[in-house]
Amino acid sequence: MLKYRLTSILGVFVFGLTLTATDATRTFAKDANAKDAKNVPEKIQSLPGLKSPAELVIDHWGIPHIYAANDHDAFYVQGWNAARDRLWQIDLWRKRGLGLLSASFGPAYLAQDEASRLLLFRGDVDAEWREFGPQAKADTEAVVAGINAYVAQILRDQAHLPLEFRLTKTRPELWQRDDVVRIRSGGLSNNVSSEVQRARVTCAAGLEFDKYRRNLSPDHTPQMPDGLDPCAVSADVLRLYALGTKAVEFAKPKERQALNQHLDTLMADASVNRQGEGSNNWVIAPSHSATGRPILANDPHRVHALPSLRYLAHINAPGLDIIGAGEPALPGITIGHNQRIAFGFTISNVDQEDLYVYDLDPADAERYRYGNGFEAITKVVESIPVRDGTAQEVTLRFTRHGPVLLHDAKAGHAYALRTVWNEPGATPYFGSMLFLRARDWKGFSQAVTHWHSPPNNHVYADIDGNIGWTIGASVPVRPNWDGLLPVPGDGRYEWAGFMDPMIFPRISNPAMGYLATANDWDLPDEFPMAKYKIGYEWASYARITRISEMLAAKPKLSLTDSMALQTDPTNAMARRLLAALPKTVPDDPAVIRALGLMKGWDYRTDINSAPAALFEIWAARHLGRAIMAELVPAHARELIGDGDTESIAAILEARPHYAVSDEQFTRVQAAVWTSLKAAFAEAESLMGAEVDSWAWGRLHHSAFKSPLSDAVDPSYAKRLNLQPMAMGGTALSVMAATYRRNDFSVTAGASIRLVMDVGNWDQSRAINSSGQSGDPDSAHYRNLGPLWNAGEYVPLAFSRAAVEAAAAHRIRLMPQ
Repeated sequence: MLKYRLTSILGVFVFGLTLTATDATRTFAKDANAKDAKNVPEKIQSLPGLKSPAELVIDHWGIPHIYAANDHDAFYVQGWNAARDRLWQIDLWRKRGLGLLSASFGPAYLAQDEASRLLLFRGDVDAEWREFGPQAKADTEAVVAGINAYVAQILRDQAHLPLEFRLTKTRPELWQRDDVVRIRSGGLSNNVSSEVQRARVTCAAGLEFDKYRRNLSPDHTPQMPDGLDPCAVSADVLRLYALGTKAVEFAKPKERQALNQHLDTLMADASVNRQGEGSNNWVIAPSHSATGRPILANDPHRVHALPSLRYLAHINAPGLDIIGAGEPALPGITIGHNQRIAFGFTISNVDQEDLYVYDLDPADAERYRYGNGFEAITKVVESIPVRDGTAQEVTLRFTRHGPVLLHDAKAGHAYALRTVWNEPGATPYFGSMLFLRARDWKGFSQAVTHWHSPPNNHVYADIDGNIGWTIGASVPVRPNWDGLLPVPGDGRYEWAGFMDPMIFPRISNPAMGYLATANDWDLPDEFPMAKYKIGYEWASYARITRISEMLAAKPKLSLTDSMALQTDPTNAMARRLLAALPKTVPDDPAVIRALGLMKGWDYRTDINSAPAALFEIWAARHLGRAIMAELVPAHARELIGDGDTESIAAILEARPHYAVSDEQFTRVQAAVWTSLKAAFAEAESLMGAEVDSWAWGRLHHSAFKSPLSDAVDPSYAKRLNLQPMAMGGTALSVMAATYRRNDFSVTAGASIRLVMDVGNWDQSRAINSSGQSGDPDSAHYRNLGPLWNAGEYVPLAFSRAAVEAAAAHRIRLMPQ
């Protein structure tokens, strides 16, 4: 539980805003001569919409440092630079989010466009902007204006059109300010997918069997909502949800019509991706730090993308000096620091979604039962433009609870999603706009109350030596159910508003000298869960177990210690499972050899580790499957899969909530040895009979691929992709490396890593997962990939002197 883990100078901008362009150029030159100890290549470019001269310094690692004379220009240049470096990525992000893919890529994307439009925010946009304070709207307008300035520049001079646009024969489009807050489907929320799966398990075998599929924390028995027929909930309910939240895929022309057609594939991919989406963070107090200052570390885990999902940037203007990581199309940063405070987040698995099941009016399938009568479904007809074809009309349906994910007139049911997404103020990650100018724990804590989505653990540190933790999330009040299953939409199960954000603890300066979170159940024992029911589906304890023991292992922790911990491949679940093995070992040569190989193993899933290779084959492909075969009826095994890892461990440990009969437990123990023998045989088939040659890195490889690479000629694919690299780690190690079970290729992990020396900011370190640039021909497209893979970092220069020392080139931007 948490209580045990709590464990610039502006240089060129000293002149006034009335300085002429000629004077500014002269000042730039003088300033550069004074500060540049080396000859840094530069160019001067005019920008329409810029109010005063600005400067963009790009360092050796591709990190942009923006210096502007006012907030508007700082965010304007942020947008312009994001488009300069990541135009294909952010243009595709916008088209996906708004349901505009078909207009650029053809009719194969109609289904995804329909789904994306269904999930757009359609509420009060003015209320949305008000939630984030008076500056958020102006800052976003400036970012969008900067993006559009670069788009206009590219459209005038298409010789510099990024490669991906040329390959697809498409063009970037102009943005509108509200695009940024209308797109909600990129955030992470819980738990509609699990609700559907739990209903299906209940229909197939009984609710009691779902504990094997998904461990609940704290221990809890789900409540069956009165009036719910779990057999009325099929996997088809989630087709549009899965389409509307998935990344864009490309295929060769003959294969395009097959995109998005197979629900099983869609859901399997969504499940794998979801397992890899989490984060680690911790913050260390001065009393526990070798520097005598706080240290804040954060490494958010997401599905691997090329370019990286996140982008490092430094933005400086009078009264504003921030550096860190965010999504390239969003203003500001979400993880990083200003001059006084540092902040970071991990996902907190608060339940923010519910599926409502309706009975349709037998006389009119466009009405659903509510209360003592029927209500009309709201229908919105939209026209989706299609490249080289006729625009297609789609009918989007909504109930009082939200978008209709499935309307099945034949079966007499409809299903709608109610989600925090659809509430004002819930633009994913946008709550960080209130962090940028916060100066102390009080101001930061107040800002967190305006963070609604996704639900996050926020950690904090400041230059005065304070550290802190709290949760930011909108939590629905569910008066009469626990949120773990779909509910009838007839009015008996309504959200009674949202909980007061102050229900969450605000912990600062704990005596033990640190705090840490890793998506686990991290609230104190005394938290009144029975009253608030904030959510029960949390991540495995494996990562937080390792983080906690390492933070407690030394009296003083250095920056190097935090970097080593972020890249630590130890699998604490392996230690737990091996300790729970039956004491009686069968007289089987393969089992004895397997146990001999893992005896004395340090549980590190290093690249060269043979026991790690065997254990991961066993745990991923054999152990859970064998145990579930002994406990779950055959017709429900496909739904439950190989079982939740925490549940498997609990079964072997004979924990009360997972207690089985003596006969079943005997069969489970036998299945353990049968599965280990099978895993050893598979390891031999994959890596040969010479056990000394086995290594986890022979199987486990990173796979950073451009989404376009499967649809283009191999010569272009080579330019677009990174070469696979052998990797250590697993989904359960602090160095997260989630892999596909069929081929062990890594699908998700740290999108970015930051370790911040609070108050001595130039000593901070960071690494992006591939490179900063989205241009395949840029030196910064893949330069960070090998460093990231090897667990190395680059400086996160903050002071003007450090930035100038690291400068690789600069762009001087002049008002037009």
